[in-house]
Amino acid sequence: MKANNLTEGSIWRALVKLSLPIMSTSFVQMAYNMTDMIWIGRIGSKAVAAVGTAGFFTWLAMAFILIPKIGAEVGVAQSVGRKDVAATKEHIVHALQIGAVLALLYSIPLILFKEQLIGFFNLGDIEVIQMAKNYLVIIAFGMIFNFMNPIFTAILNGYGNSTTPFYINVIGLIINMILDPVLILGIGPFPAMGVTGAAIATVGAQFLVMVVFLFKLKEIMPLFKQIKILQKPHKERIMTFFKLGIPVALQSGCFTIFAMIIARIIAQWGPVAIAVQKIGSQIEAVSWMTAGGFSTALSAFVGQNYGAEKHERIYRGYFVAMGIVGTIGIFATVLLIFGAKPVFSIFISEEEAIGYGIVYLKILGVSQFFMCMEIATTGAFNGLGRTVPPAIIGIVLNALRIPAALILSNENLLGLNGVWWSISISSILKGLILTTWFMVYLKKNYKSARVKAEYI
Repeated sequence: MKANNLTEGSIWRALVKLSLPIMSTSFVQMAYNMTDMIWIGRIGSKAVAAVGTAGFFTWLAMAFILIPKIGAEVGVAQSVGRKDVAATKEHIVHALQIGAVLALLYSIPLILFKEQLIGFFNLGDIEVIQMAKNYLVIIAFGMIFNFMNPIFTAILNGYGNSTTPFYINVIGLIINMILDPVLILGIGPFPAMGVTGAAIATVGAQFLVMVVFLFKLKEIMPLFKQIKILQKPHKERIMTFFKLGIPVALQSGCFTIFAMIIARIIAQWGPVAIAVQKIGSQIEAVSWMTAGGFSTALSAFVGQNYGAEKHERIYRGYFVAMGIVGTIGIFATVLLIFGAKPVFSIFISEEEAIGYGIVYLKILGVSQFFMCMEIATTGAFNGLGRTVPPAIIGIVLNALRIPAALILSNENLLGLNGVWWSISISSILKGLILTTWFMVYLKKNYKSARVKAEYI
């Protein structure tokens, strides 16, 4: 497979062509989660609370996945830009090796310490606790698939081929959509397994996606056939992966840990509040997963042009990307604020939960534009290999959500709504600060870069 050259031609066309399949892949991932929530919501808020609680550890896994994922995206993109085939192969090998080892190291503690991990949330409902533990164990056994599929996607994205991962992930979505109602509710000869069925459906779909990735990569990428996964790793290359990935991983991991603490604060309002936060975050994913997909495209674009030393394309490409992502953020704001009730009602029918959910979506809707700008700017920083600035902003402001939530949720102030406002306000600040930081960086380092008419 020939790499898609992002260092020549129209910037707008290059970004849109690359980003559309990536954003579509993000929507597919969102649809995975939403499909689970829709069917689980049919069996009640307790089931949603159980899956939402255990799901934090799948979310936390992303911190470890990002180490090989970012290394693959940035390394492959920059080596392709330099036309360095040997370096491209090394990045692929080390991404897969690191991913496999980290998956094993992460999944074992989930199984061994399930009691303590679920107990952290202080759920106070024996039925919810047991369902959460069952879900966690099954997901842990399939964790290797959860690690490897994003790495395969990152390799192809770095190459400039974002279409293949989209089609493969669509296959996984279709499988998941078929398995969910069959295993959760019980259809035909299959018994109703509830939360356990949801976990089995998710792992089964991810396994089949990985199988398709392996067959497809060997078919369309001759380079992949030369990969020897068991070859001795190079210390220098591993250190490069961790240097690039650890800041992003720390940001992701801290974000999840802070979210767990926030969830514990929310738990004092009962399972309904937990379910509302879980469902609401899935709906909000319309914007942040879309922006995340575009962020990946921008990272590959910036990475290839950085490797080719085409600074004017980086400068112009960033502002073109901001225009597109800003539009997505405005659309998300309108959807969450004005469409809160009909959208939330799709996932659950309990009137109390719907009432809480409408308020959640309206409050979070205020910050969508700024959140999208932050996510896309993170991709631009990552493409340059500068993963520290987004990590600093993300960790500091996400950490401030905890004291803000504790203060604002006081019964004399905003109650549960104070938790939602702490999240929304921090998202606004992250978007403003990180975008300003990158613009200052551009002005300082690429002030002589000129926009050429043929790139527009």
